[in-house]
Amino acid sequence: MSEVLKIGLLSISDRASAGVYEDKGIPALEAWFGKALSSPWQMETRLIPDEQAAIEATLIELCDVAGCHLVLTTGGTGPAPRDVTPEATLAVAHKVMPGFGEQMRQISLAFVPTAILSRQVGVIRGQSLILNLPGQPKAIAETLEGLKDADGVQKVPGIFAAVPYCIDLIGGPYIETHDAVVKAFRPKSAIRVKA
Repeated sequence: MSEVLKIGLLSISDRASAGVYEDKGIPALEAWFGKALSSPWQMETRLIPDEQAAIEATLIELCDVAGCHLVLTTGGTGPAPRDVTPEATLAVAHKVMPGFGEQMRQISLAFVPTAILSRQVGVIRGQSLILNLPGQPKAIAETLEGLKDADGVQKVPGIFAAVPYCIDLIGGPYIETHDAVVKAFRPKSAIRVKA
């Protein structure tokens, strides 16, 4: 099994995919992983419009064909008619992981009251974890890292703290992080001791 984490980054936006404006989700995620991960990783990126069939097909391709262990989407999780990312994600899921959506909304509520309008979900498809993230770069980082006080003490955990252990449990590579950005949490029995 490969020890390189393969990350699929899928930005969903009618206007960005049509070239009306520049996509900011994928560059923000790429920069965040560059700071956060200390173990090897590579990525596959896709930029597509808000079309449920296309989102489903792209998620299946990233999981089943490209072999991504982790697939992160940005965009399309609100209540507007064109927002269909959660529906597409649930349609390709084998298991639903409701704690991820609950925690993402909890984090975002500390910043904006409209966080309750988000319908983000987390699911497992085969040996891949799929997470719907917000579309704004600042909100992406907050969701992944969580909330820290002025002294850098964690007040609300970000969702990424649980991702490495989840990837362990579904048969993916062992992910290590830079603790200053986000500390991966595992039970003591699941922590690998460095040689």
